Amino acid sequence: MDSQKDAFYSFIKELQSTISSQLEELDGKAQFIEDEWVREEGGGGFSRVIQDGDVFEKGGVNISAVYGALPPAMQNYFNVQDADFYATGISLVIHPLNPMVPTVHANFRYFEMYDKHGQLVDCWFGGGLDLTPYYLFKEDAQHFHQVCKEACDRHEVADYQLFKKKCDEYFHNAHRNEARGIGGLFYDYCRASDTLTMKDWLDFQKDMASHFLDAYVPIVKRRKDLPYTPDHREWQEIRRGRYVEFNLVHDKGTLFGLKTNGRIESILMSLPPAVQWKYDHHPEADSKEAELVEVLENPRDWV
Repeated sequence: MDSQKDAFYSFIKELQSTISSQLEELDGKAQFIEDEWVREEGGGGFSRVIQDGDVFEKGGVNISAVYGALPPAMQNYFNVQDADFYATGISLVIHPLNPMVPTVHANFRYFEMYDKHGQLVDCWFGGGLDLTPYYLFKEDAQHFHQVCKEACDRHEVADYQLFKKKCDEYFHNAHRNEARGIGGLFYDYCRASDTLTMKDWLDFQKDMASHFLDAYVPIVKRRKDLPYTPDHREWQEIRRGRYVEFNLVHDKGTLFGLKTNGRIESILMSLPPAVQWKYDHHPEADSKEAELVEVLENPRDWV
């Protein structure tokens, strides 16, 4: 199993460099800055953040590998005692400046758990990617989901329809009765079975992560130079508020980071730089803004 976790960490380290360099090239102005951090209880990571660019207002592409005793809150969550863990993954959130360009999030991770004798007792992969537009372009939604579906179709372990359904269910602000965005894929606790191996899951995980740029970059290129008004920006900031609400109220990744004494700047790098909350705000009927909300309240199939 060591070779598996080492192989995955090597992969995400290379992927971090590939994604950050391509996004820098696309922005043309801003550069990622990198922070290396160390977790006192074991492990650490590399956080890369881009800010105040011509295309990207704020974004982060982070990798980490942390390990040690599973904190009591997480022992209760997994219903185990005296367990140790190892967790590694890449997590990214990109908030573009232009409201016509969607925010994107992706996370690809691997987790191991050990008993008090150091024996591996469980391991699994999880992850996914999802798109959060502020203005709906159907061809963008179709493109993003098509790339996701094609990756799933290449692997026996992956089920696009199931993972899409899980994404729609997970990235849902129940207190608002609306989705965070137009979805993508979400999967977790992906283990070996009688017919599927962890290598099968690793191959799918690497394939999907490697195609993140194919899913997102063409959309950015199509939309980044479209004109927009202060009203468009205001709507973007209001919708970003809903993004913040999900991450702080519902997101398990944020919770895991906080419960395991992760680096707070890395955990909260997903939060956008400019946000609004307007009391009892509703978009004008039959507007482009209302069109987006209708889709968020009623998730649809895109491919």
